[in-house]
Amino acid sequence: MSVQSERSEPLAESEIFHILGNDRRRAIVQLLADRDGRLEVSEVAAKIAEDESAAGSSPNNLYKSVYVSLQQTHLPRLEEDVVIVYDDGAKAIEPGPNFEAVVGYVDGDGGEPTPILVGHLLACALGLVIVAASGTTLPVASAIDPVFASVLVFVAVAASSLYGLLG
Repeated sequence: MSVQSERSEPLAESEIFHILGNDRRRAIVQLLADRDGRLEVSEVAAKIAEDESAAGSSPNNLYKSVYVSLQQTHLPRLEEDVVIVYDDGAKAIEPGPNFEAVVGYVDGDGGEPTPILVGHLLACALGLVIVAASGTTLPVASAIDPVFASVLVFVAVAASSLYGLLG
């Protein structure tokens, strides 16, 4: 398992979904993303066993079971797809060339929100303020039709979505 695969083509989205279709592989990717560097396999196994034990699994020999499944199944799969680099001598893993392509699909990525999402949030918040203000007796705000304001917000969000798709 210590020899790195020479995969040169990027992962297809279906391959990423297959990789992350297993809880333990998702946990490995998330732990590496959180650590932002090298992890010992024993640390990974201990954290996964702890999480699974908290989820109701039997703690008896759980660590050993997790460690063996990482060594025999999950780490080889992630290494084969060049998501991780495995150092067999040190029993440690670190992100591989395809790691960034995969980590974006993991919950809790913690990355920055995209500008499109921020724009949607701002457009919706502004629209809510305008619609709420149109129901008051304020001179300028009461002149705005709430339906018209709602349509404008919808158009702004739709336009920014199209921009995100085409841009």
